[in-house]
Amino acid sequence: MITAFDATIESLSIHYIGNKAKDELSVFSEGPLFLLDENLPTLVLDYFIKPFEKMQESFRFSHASAIELNEVFHYANEVFNNNLDFHQASVGIAKHLYNISTHPNIKPGELYVARFKNVLVDGVEREAIGIFKSEIKEPYLTVNREGAFFQLQYELNAINIKKLDKGCLIFNTEEESGYKVMVIDQTNKNSEALYWLDLFLQLKVANDEFNQTNSILTVYKNFISEGVDKEIELTKPEKIDLLNRSIKYFKEKDQFNLDEFSSEVIGHDRGIKLFKQYKDDYEQRYEADIQDDFTISSSAVKKQARIYKSVLKLDRNFHIYIHGNSELIERGIDNDGRKFYKIYYEEEM
Repeated sequence: MITAFDATIESLSIHYIGNKAKDELSVFSEGPLFLLDENLPTLVLDYFIKPFEKMQESFRFSHASAIELNEVFHYANEVFNNNLDFHQASVGIAKHLYNISTHPNIKPGELYVARFKNVLVDGVEREAIGIFKSEIKEPYLTVNREGAFFQLQYELNAINIKKLDKGCLIFNTEEESGYKVMVIDQTNKNSEALYWLDLFLQLKVANDEFNQTNSILTVYKNFISEGVDKEIELTKPEKIDLLNRSIKYFKEKDQFNLDEFSSEVIGHDRGIKLFKQYKDDYEQRYEADIQDDFTISSSAVKKQARIYKSVLKLDRNFHIYIHGNSELIERGIDNDGRKFYKIYYEEEM
């Protein structure tokens, strides 16, 4: 988790990036921007940093051959180690973004490259480099009063500082593993969106507690929801019960252990074997590295708990919320061919 309570902007450069596939021009500024209005630094910090404050997922720079060949990592590393002028580095970053903007649907826009001091990251103040792109412009109205009269004015191509289109924060920590990076892409959700994450930044998911916890819960959820069906026949109440038991395990434990989890939650030799194989297949398919032992992230558990389904929906007439023992639910078909569930309980609440 990050906060910008004591953060300051040390330098800010702005460039305009066109779409190379459409032969649109780019404009690279000759020098950094100076924020002369005393209110601008606070507004700009809110625009750049606020969207990241509740984020937990982090990434690392990567490259197929060598991390030093990742362009954005290279420029960030040069700046953090005081080997390159910041504005010069921002121009290099801007030119790299233009060169990979080759999909016809990529929108042009302003690129902001900022250097921050005193950004609080996991309780420690860090230096950071921010790279942000604004693509969506909106009309804004302003009202000015002149004595007893009012004047209405407008700006057609204004930027909404409550909506950051694309951005990333690179923190000066964990250099040896590709720096700690947080990323946002609020605009493109189709294939062209890959240019920001995969082509421009070339990021991979960080192998930290949050992502380890999030990944194993995702794998288990997919296994119970779909993967187990080919080998073991489970009713929906049994699946919901197995999902609930996994969340209970993660809420009660501080440390994840694959064998312990499999024994306590699945408790079925064939099911355990299938789950471990499913996990191995997932890691190979997505080039993931999910460890067998790691510290559990409570924030990742809370995130996953919100999307774990514990509701059994029967036609459009009934919803049954299942929080515990699936053995207290009996499924059957009566003499007229109608399906039913029989529920056993001790007392009404």
